[in-house]
Amino acid sequence: MPGSVTARDRDIIRRLAGEIAEIAALPGHTRKAEMWRDLNDLRPVRPMVWINEIPWHEMNTGDELTQQAADTFWRGIEAGMRMTLYLWRHMPADMIVEPRWYSPLVIHDSGFGIDEDVRIVRTDDANDIVSREFHKQIADEHDLEKIRTPVLRHDRDASERYHRWMSEAFGDILLVQKVGIVHRWFAPWDELIRWWTVQSAMEDLILKPELVHTAMDRLVSACIARLDQWEKLNVLSFTEGNYRVGSGGLAYTSELPAAGFDPTRVRTRDQWGCATAQIFSDVSPAMHMEFALKYELRWLERFGLNYYGCCEPLHTKIDVLRAIPNLRKVSVSPRCDVGKMVEGTGGKYVLSIKPNPAILATDRFNEDLARQELRRALDPARGCSVEVIMKDISTVRYDPRRLWRWCEIVMEVVREYG
Repeated sequence: MPGSVTARDRDIIRRLAGEIAEIAALPGHTRKAEMWRDLNDLRPVRPMVWINEIPWHEMNTGDELTQQAADTFWRGIEAGMRMTLYLWRHMPADMIVEPRWYSPLVIHDSGFGIDEDVRIVRTDDANDIVSREFHKQIADEHDLEKIRTPVLRHDRDASERYHRWMSEAFGDILLVQKVGIVHRWFAPWDELIRWWTVQSAMEDLILKPELVHTAMDRLVSACIARLDQWEKLNVLSFTEGNYRVGSGGLAYTSELPAAGFDPTRVRTRDQWGCATAQIFSDVSPAMHMEFALKYELRWLERFGLNYYGCCEPLHTKIDVLRAIPNLRKVSVSPRCDVGKMVEGTGGKYVLSIKPNPAILATDRFNEDLARQELRRALDPARGCSVEVIMKDISTVRYDPRRLWRWCEIVMEVVREYG
């Protein structure tokens, strides 16, 4: 039982917690938080940088990520601590390390009642990134009955138990803080295509538009019901901003929480929201509004600030994105025309620029090309509010130093745009 942690597991966790506490006590974290806050409040600041979605199976050097605890519960905490320390040592960018550790609330969710039926092809058995061939499960209105409304339950006893175990093990080193739903990814089309298949879903925008509308209405209604249950169960949390927003960077802002905030009962309007329709990369702005954004707005209107987009290029869709209430950040994928994004947004939003992670997957890492690609993206956005987010890193060809070096390069480059 985790509650009776062995002396060895306890020593491992406490040593790692002590290293995190030492890093959190270093000067600079407060200033970095202020810079993220300036960025998200649209005040002048150099481009901020964050790295995530890392191929951790390729990153272990010197056994820095090798887990040593015996118990499964403590191994999960150990893994998180080791990754935090690894990031700080090798590719900190503008990360912030806090003198606390979060104990998540235990929330049971029945899901949508339908799972993907998929064939998977792997190129690396150790990699979670795989190719998927989805098998069609939605062909007519009758099939939409497979999509059910989630039913949620907060297991208060488990939440208290896990918090107590962590507090007893290392609460004298790091503040152990219970945390519920701080921010949640919202991408209904990411779900729908898993059941519909990409090709069929895109074809049915033309061939069966009413079926698509009915499907989106049913799925988004189920998502809203989940959101309502979070609020009713009082499992939403507000933290100080050291967490990811959408597909972008950190959440610090002086504009949240909203007026009338009660820390004992957090509302959605105290939080960041987000949405994306990545599969709509080549769908027209009008169809993007009709089949995606019109439904996503039902979610986005609930939140105090919003982030939109991920991998889809949005430079032709700025006009429809203006319909999003409290929009603050917009994704600028590698396929975006940054100049058109700058012209269309007019300084009203943070541009969340995503360099192409393919730079890390070539036969030889090209440092000059990495600099060129960064400047090509940042030059048109000079003077704008910008964050640079390296993500979707499927591989570094088992050479983690490529990503370490990329981090050094990007930090050198963004200082030219202060």
